[in-house]
Amino acid sequence: MPIGPQPKGRRGSVGQAYSALNLRLGLAIFGLVFCTAAGIVMLVWAHLPGFGWTFIALAVFAAVDAVVVQLRRRARARAGEHDHSMFE
Repeated sequence: MPIGPQPKGRRGSVGQAYSALNLRLGLAIFGLVFCTAAGIVMLVWAHLPGFGWTFIALAVFAAVDAVVVQLRRRARARAGEHDHSMFE
């Protein structure tokens, strides 16, 4: 299965779905903010270092995912597709 942007003018179907990169970016940013805040709360106020470091690790994964998604969105934009998003 080739990785790249969906061709221009293509309608979504079971085999060729619409791109969900904008949704995935929003969820990654939400996860980053939530897990960072939860990690800090668990480490500082709740004194639960195991849960705190777990949330911090999840925040790092969310940050990496957000970077990967943004790189794919830029590749799609370079391919000529328009991206109407509030994140850009």
